[in-house]
Parts: sequence; C-alpha cells; structure tokens
Amino acid sequence: MQWEIKAFEQLSLQELYSALTLRTDVFVVEQACPYPELDGKDPCCHHLLGMDGEELVAYLRILPAGQSYEEASIGRVVIKSSHRGKGLGRPMMERAIQYITTEWNEKKIKIGAQAHLEKFYKSLGFEPVSEVYLEDDIPHLDMLYQCSDES
Repeated sequence: MQWEIKAFEQLSLQELYSALTLRTDVFVVEQACPYPELDGKDPCCHHLLGMDGEELVAYLRILPAGQSYEEASIGRVVIKSSHRGKGLGRPMMERAIQYITTEWNEKKIKIGAQAHLEKFYKSLGFEPVSEVYLEDDIPHLDMLYQCSDES
C-alpha cells in the first residue's frame, strides 16, 4: 500500500478521475444519496491517495481551516468496498492528522462523522461536539480532535 498527499494542482488527471469515481461510487451510488459530490472545495484541499499498485483504493481530502469549519477538517473519507476490513482506515486517518498538525501546524481538526463510526474516530482522539443529525438521510455528528501541547 502506498500513501501520498498531494495538493489539487499536483494530482494527475487519472488520480483526480479515480478519486472522483471512488467518491461517487460510494457516497452517491452505494449510499443512495443523490447530492452534488463536486462541491467546489477540492481545489483548495490536499488529497490523500491510498494506492494498491495502480488502483486507488482509499482516499480522503484535507481541508484548510475556514473551508468547511472554523478548524481544519478531514472529509470524503472512503475505502473501496473490495478493501474494507483490511485495516486501511486507521493509517489513512493517522497520516491526515499528522499532516494537519505538523505541516499546517493546526491544533484542532473537526469532522462531520457518520454516527456509526463514532467509536472508530474516538479511538483516534476525536470527541463528539454535537448531537446526532441527519445529513442526506444518514446520521452524522460533529467531532473534534485537539492536539495536546506536549512539545
């Protein structure tokens, strides 16, 4: 498994196409949520690509503070159905958290998590900061990660 974080303008056309295909396949088709997947935020984001050989099988985007929330954020976290249950979610999220806290020097990260993944995100250090709400008919909750000042 190869992991790489790229700014939007560093993505090849094939990488962008693969990311948008994976996101659409899961968030629109699999989850049966007709919504505008292309929301205009991708150009200001960094994109974490998880490649199994030549195939994109894991992806998320890293959003700067002020884009979705006041804090930096992680979104569009997705793993291809053929690669779920193989332990890819944790290293993918850990890389994103490390990037935000070291490269961007951000102390807080906010996410809009699907409620059934609350335990997973808590295991990474995120804490709920909202009640459960529906987004595209899927239960979500906002969660916040705060860096400890141990440096």
